[in-house]
This record gives sequence, C-alpha cells and structure tokens, in this order.
Amino acid sequence: MHFFKEFMSYQNKDHLTGNLFKDILPYGGKLNLNNRWMKLSGLVPWDILEKIYQAYFSPLGRPAKSSRLVNGLLIAKHLKNISDVEVVEEFLENPYLQYFCGYDQLVTQQEIHPTTLCKMRKRVGEEYFAKFEQEIIAVLKNKKIIKTSRQQIDGTVFPANISYPTDVGLLEKARRWVVGKIKQIKETGQISEKIRTNSRKARQVYLSFSKKRKRTWSEIRRTKKKLIQYLGRNIKQIKGVMAQAGESIGGLKAGVAKRIEVVEQIYQQQAQMLKNNVHRIEERIVSLHRSHIRPIVRGKSGKEVEFGPKCILSHVDGYAFLDKFDYSAYYEGDQLKNSLELHEQRFGAKPKEVITDQIYGTRDNRDMLKKLGIEGSLMPLGRRTKLTKSEIRKIKKKQKKRGEMEGIIGNAKVKYGLERVKYANEKIGVMLGLLGMNLKTAAARI
Repeated sequence: MHFFKEFMSYQNKDHLTGNLFKDILPYGGKLNLNNRWMKLSGLVPWDILEKIYQAYFSPLGRPAKSSRLVNGLLIAKHLKNISDVEVVEEFLENPYLQYFCGYDQLVTQQEIHPTTLCKMRKRVGEEYFAKFEQEIIAVLKNKKIIKTSRQQIDGTVFPANISYPTDVGLLEKARRWVVGKIKQIKETGQISEKIRTNSRKARQVYLSFSKKRKRTWSEIRRTKKKLIQYLGRNIKQIKGVMAQAGESIGGLKAGVAKRIEVVEQIYQQQAQMLKNNVHRIEERIVSLHRSHIRPIVRGKSGKEVEFGPKCILSHVDGYAFLDKFDYSAYYEGDQLKNSLELHEQRFGAKPKEVITDQIYGTRDNRDMLKKLGIEGSLMPLGRRTKLTKSEIRKIKKKQKKRGEMEGIIGNAKVKYGLERVKYANEKIGVMLGLLGMNLKTAAARI
C-alpha cells in the first residue's frame, strides 16, 4: 500500500453501458465501430489497470478520478501529441474520446482539471507505467498481433526541455536565482539588514556580453570570470541570510538548501574549468532547474551534442520498447545482453534474429549470440574474401532493415512528443510516448 500526504480514496465505477449518447446522436445513438477510439478501447485492459491503479490510494479520503478517465486522457494526450489542457478540451468536444474514457452519456462540462493529470502521473510514478506496458504486451500476445522472432536494437537521445546551455547563460541564471531568494528570505525572516548583492552591475555585465553579435575567446573568458565572482559572493550572502532567518523561514529552508547545493556545484565546476582553461569536466551540470541532465556527445549531423536521457530501444514487429534509460553517456555495445534478457521477459523466449549496428559487434557479443543460437546481422571479423557473395548479400539485406528502426525512432520523436520531453520526470514521458505509439500500431492491425 502506498501512503501520501493527501489522502484520497478510490471507488470502482460500473462501466457496463448500453447505446452511447442515445438521446443526442442520430441513428439510434450508434457510433462508428471503425473509429480509432472504438478500436483502441478494446485493446486496453481497463479492469486490470483499475486494480493496479487502486493500490496507489488510501481506503479513506476524498474520492479520486476514475482510472479509465485518467489513463484514457494520458493515452490520448500522447496519441495526439498535445498538452494536458488541450486533451481535456478535446475530451469535451469528442464523443468518441468520451467513450474511450468510459462514459455512456455526453459530457459538456469539465470532468477533470488538467493539473490532475500531472498530479496523478507524479502519484503513481514509473512503476505503474511499467506495469501498464506489461499488460499491453499481454494483450498484443493474446490477440496475436505481434511477431516476436526478430529484435532490432538501437540507441538514441530524447532531448529534455531545456534551453541550449552556455557557461555564461548558466552562471547568470544561477546568480539571478540566488539574488531572488536572498530578497525572499529577507522578507520572510523580517531581516532589516541591507545586503549589497551587486545585482545591477552583474546584470549589466551579462547584457553587454549577450548583445554582442560576435564574441572573442578573451571576452567570453573575461565575462565568465566576472559572473563567477559575483555568484561566489551571492552564495556566501544567501547562507548568511538563511542563518539569520533561522526557523522563521520554515519549509522554505529545505527547498532552498537543496537548490543551493546545485548552485555551489555549478560555481565550483565553472571556476575549475576557468582556472584550468578547459571546457569539459566530470558530471557537468548544464541546467539549474534540471541538474540531472548531462551532455551526450553523439556526433550526429547537426546535433553533435544532445542534452537528455540516452535510451536503448528494442523494435519488435513495428512496436518499440524501452530497454535502458540513463542520463549518463554509457557505451551501447555493453547493453546487448540486457536487451536480449528483457525480450525474453516480455515474450517468453529469446529472439531468433537480432539486427544491430556495428557498435554491438564486439567479440563478447558475437560469442554470446553464437552460444545462444541467435542469428546476427554483423559482418564477420577478418577478411571478407572468406565469405561467399550470397552470404555478403544476406548480411547486407539484414543491415538494410535497420532503416525500420530509424523510422520508429524518428516517428516517436516527431509525432509522439519525444523530440523534446517536457515532463519533469523524463522517463515517464518516454514510456507514455512509446505506449501511445504502440497502441496506435496495434489499433491499425485489428
């Protein structure tokens, strides 16, 4: 049982219905059974999900929103790649979406506030959506609309919703946050002492730099040095103000202290890079408000460095599944064994064929595939003259299938909101985006 500060109870809802919107729609209230929402409603195991969802609530308290309503809106949000506000508006305008969410009568007034979707995502967390995926996989297997003999594996980065980071811009954001908190703590703690933060001077340094169309390395270095000095001064000041305010700032103290740790790390990293005249450092922070984001060097055309989680995806018969999610720049070639094990957990057996790019072609991986009896798509090591022309053609034909994987990743980014993940918890955003894409694929096959 999960416990939360806000107690909410959950009550099962009877979803057995007759003709939908009987008194409003023509033709006896019947809807088009070929509509995508009608097809999707038969794919989602609503009753099973409701039992899982119910475990996240207390037996006492204010009744929570229906599991089917919340899950239905989250699926619709990612299928249409729209915001929480827009999906709630779409729900009021679309009778098919209302049917999908379990309603038997047309609703014309707001049933759920958009912020409730955010609260529910936070409440149930990653664990719930992992179970959601498992239940969808079970439906795909039961309906026999997925073939599991072939697995394609590839890595990608799903960019987080942050502005493109620069050292000067990051220092300025950190400095302005500290100055703003100094003023807030002074007011809350009723401190009358005047504190000279030099905010105007520091701001002028930043604006003079940012307005220049072209900047030399010496100008960048000089501006960084000044902003680092201002930030260091402000960090000392905010610590002093917090000590003076003491218990009078209450709950504000814990939240501010946590963010100050991030600001101090930014200050120390930038000061060290300036001193050593380098542009790289371990565990480099690139965002004040999302300090867990790290730069991932990919070497792609137009995107040499990306900022977001690095993920390993498995493509199985048109469906995509998340194998690994991490913010660090790990080596993809070591993840083949993990992906094969996850495939076996999902579908009950390892694949007969695995298609990957050359980064997975280590000797250990080749030996593992040979031992497991799995057919690979890698060109054998050594001279190609040892292979027959038919063997070379066969390998190249398999490699061409990697285009399907690139298409799946591109489709997920462009159409399902993964080009820029806007969730505070990026993993939930990725899981829901892939879930929406998989459900749409399944609906097309019914």
